[in-house]
Amino acid sequence: MRTKIINKFALAIAGLSLVTASTMPVHAADVDLPQALVWTTYDTGSAGFNQAVAIGSVFQKEYDIRLRVIPGRNDIGRLSPVRSGRAHFAADGSPSTYAQEGLFDFGAQEWGPQPIRLAMWSISDSCAVTMVAAGDSDIKELGDLKGQKVAYVQAASGLNNAVRAFLAYENMTWEDVDKVVVGSWSAALDAVLNGNADVLAASCNTSQLVRLESSPRGLHFLSVPPENKEGIERALSYMPWYLPSVATEGVGLSEDNPLAVLQAPYPQLTTYEDQSEEVVYNTVKALDIHYDDYKDNGPGLYGWELSRQKVEDAFMPYHPGAIRYYKEVGIWTDAAEENQQQNLKRQDVLAEAWEAYVETASDDEEAFNQGWMEARKKALDAQGMTTILDSW
Repeated sequence: MRTKIINKFALAIAGLSLVTASTMPVHAADVDLPQALVWTTYDTGSAGFNQAVAIGSVFQKEYDIRLRVIPGRNDIGRLSPVRSGRAHFAADGSPSTYAQEGLFDFGAQEWGPQPIRLAMWSISDSCAVTMVAAGDSDIKELGDLKGQKVAYVQAASGLNNAVRAFLAYENMTWEDVDKVVVGSWSAALDAVLNGNADVLAASCNTSQLVRLESSPRGLHFLSVPPENKEGIERALSYMPWYLPSVATEGVGLSEDNPLAVLQAPYPQLTTYEDQSEEVVYNTVKALDIHYDDYKDNGPGLYGWELSRQKVEDAFMPYHPGAIRYYKEVGIWTDAAEENQQQNLKRQDVLAEAWEAYVETASDDEEAFNQGWMEARKKALDAQGMTTILDSW
């Protein structure tokens, strides 16, 4: 039995009644969408936020609908509105995967493994996340991070685990750096700008990094050389959905100034299993058929192209509405279906492990977290599935 989703498609929650699919639909080009869609994203000015706004302007023009973009301060803040029915989608990154896995903040008693479903994603020639150091610091490569001031964003498990993965590349952990705790990603950038921190995690093409680049501090991306195969293996043990890649798009990056990175989809448009099939189908369809209308309207938007939807490689299940469209356009393969069934099985294993665990789990937060990690590892190991993490 899966984790209960509360108040799905509630008619008017916290003033966000625009979410409801009961509004009169708008028809155009065989696309049937509600008059208002709601997406959550990272902070204002983040790559995901900017892309959502650009896509929304096209949806407004073509269908006279409003795409409301809600920036969330942290991972919980982005997923909670989708869980409760106040938003249709999260234009998110790794946190949706952590929600599926019941990891970090999603391992709390009120969460647990979530039945997340993928709709579509963007894979650009930039990077979803990497380490950015102040240009005036002595930090020139990942090995220089030891003892340095690194921003840690509260309740942002995706960013913080990414940092953990990059530290693991050099056989370090958070214990090896000076953790500077901040309340949001924007606060992390401000901390570097004002000298309270020297390093933060960010996507390469986040427009706000221009503030750092043009400041007296400047910026320097820390590369992840693929030649260090053991380092890559250690990093990917924390983020198995990433792959070594080369970024040529981003602040100060180009074909002539590339950067070795670990790449993953960002943003990826996710929702819950009980989201309306029609809403998901028509959203994916609109994103595809209007690709040429928005692809040049901002950094990374070309990453939504249908040819970049590597449906055989996803680490979470696709929503039936998305699958329906991918079958129509001929990109849903036997390999994609096999991967889909494996991902569904993984979520079933996690959900069953959670249901069994919470029946007798301690109410003490620390004991609860530790016990869940042990139960989770045992369940995944029994099925020969990757664990990602054995402990917080």
